[in-house]
Amino acid sequence: MFQKIRYRLLLSYLVVFSSLLGIFALAIRIVFTHSLSEQITDKLIAIGKGAAADVKFEKGRLTIQNDFHPQDLTADHQLLQWFDSQGNLITQEGQTLLNLPLLQKKMLQIQTGESSACLGGLRYVDAERLPVWVGRLANPEDKVPIQGVTVAVIDSDNHQLIGYVRVSQSLKEFNQTVEKLDWGLGGGIIITLVLSGIGGILLTRQAMQPIEESFQRLKQFTADASHELRSPLMAIKINAELPLEYPMEIGPKDAEKFQAIASATNQMTRLTEDLLFLARTDKVPNVDWNNINLTSILENLLPLYQPQAQAKQINLISQLTENLYLMGDSVQLTRLFSNLIENALYYTPLEGVVEIKTTRVGSQVYVKVQDTGMGIAPEHIDKVFERFWRVDKSRSYNSGGSGLGLAIAQAIAQNHGGLITVTSQLGFGSCFNVRLPASIEPI
Repeated sequence: MFQKIRYRLLLSYLVVFSSLLGIFALAIRIVFTHSLSEQITDKLIAIGKGAAADVKFEKGRLTIQNDFHPQDLTADHQLLQWFDSQGNLITQEGQTLLNLPLLQKKMLQIQTGESSACLGGLRYVDAERLPVWVGRLANPEDKVPIQGVTVAVIDSDNHQLIGYVRVSQSLKEFNQTVEKLDWGLGGGIIITLVLSGIGGILLTRQAMQPIEESFQRLKQFTADASHELRSPLMAIKINAELPLEYPMEIGPKDAEKFQAIASATNQMTRLTEDLLFLARTDKVPNVDWNNINLTSILENLLPLYQPQAQAKQINLISQLTENLYLMGDSVQLTRLFSNLIENALYYTPLEGVVEIKTTRVGSQVYVKVQDTGMGIAPEHIDKVFERFWRVDKSRSYNSGGSGLGLAIAQAIAQNHGGLITVTSQLGFGSCFNVRLPASIEPI
C-alpha cells in the first residue's frame, strides 16, 4: 500500500519539477534566440547603412563606392546587394544567398508610411529616419532561412529615393547554435530529472517513514486488542448461552435479553477475528503455500450456500472450469470466495440470480461472482473495498456482518499476487472479478 503511495508522490514530484524545468528552459531559449536574432539584425542594419552611405546619384545614375571586402562577406555567409529605385539589381558582393527580386512595392509602402504586412517581416525605422525592412526569407531551392535587411537610399541633396541596399545572411550558424542550446537544455533537464528522481526516492521514503511506523503501530495495537478481546468475549458468550439451556428457570423477557447478549457477542467476536486477520495479513508468510485446485474449493462452497439461496428463492448457478490450479493458502482462498458469495446473496433480492464463473487466460485465473442485486452507484465504486463501508447504509450489525468482508477479500487476493475489480450498474447488479496467478497442474 505504502509502496504505491511512494510511487505516486515521486511521480507527482517529477511531473511538477519537469514542468518547471520545461518552462524555465523554454524561457531561456526564447530570450536567447531573440537576443541572438537582434544581434544579427543590428549587425546587418549597420552594414546596410554603411553601404547606403557609399551610394551617390550622379548624372541620372547610381554610383557605388564599395569599401567592403568580398572575402569578409563570404566568410560571414553574407550577401550585399545594391538596387536602383525601380528594384533592378545593380551589383552585389559576397556569397550568393538570396536570388529573390526586391519587393519594391513593399519598400515604397514603408517609405510613404502606408500600412503593410511585409513578407515574414516587420516595419523598422532607425534613429536616422532611414526606412529599413527587416525579415526572414528563403530561396525556393534552399531550405535554410535567411535574415534580410533592406535599407532605402535617400539622396542627401533633394531627399529623394534613389535606390535600395539589401544585406542578407544565412541563418545556418544561427540554427546550429540554437540546436546546440536545445541539446544542452534537454540534456541538462534529463540529468537533473534523473538526479531529482534519485533524491525524490530518498525524500519520499524519509517522508513516508513516520507514517508507515505509525500505521504499523496501529496495526499492532489492533492485533493485540483483538487478540486480548477474544478471551473476555468467549466468557461473555458462554455465560450468556448457559441460561438459555435452561429456559424453564428464567422468564421470557430474561431469555430475550440473554439471546440479545449472545447475538451481540457473536458479532463482536467475528469483528475482532476480522480485525485480527487484516492486521496480520501482511505478515502471513507464503512458504507453506500449496498447489491448490481452485475448482474444488468453489465446488465445496456452493452446497454450503444453497440453503441460504433457497431461502430467498435465489438461483445460485455456476460455470466452473475443471482443474484450475494456483499456489496459495486454501483457508484464505476459501474465505475470499465465501465473503464474495455471502455479499452477493445478501444484496440480491428475492428470485434473483447469483452466478459464479471461472476461466483461465494465459497465466491468470479469473473468477467472476455476479449478482442481480441493488448495484453500486458510480461514485461509490472506489469505496467498495474500504473497511466498514456499506452500500446499504441502513444495514446494521444485526445482520451479522462486520463490514470487513470485501476488505478482507481484497487483502487475500493481493496477498496471493492478484486483484479484485468490480463493475456495477445501479438497479441491475454487480460483478466482482477476481484475478489470481495460475500454476501448473500437478502430475
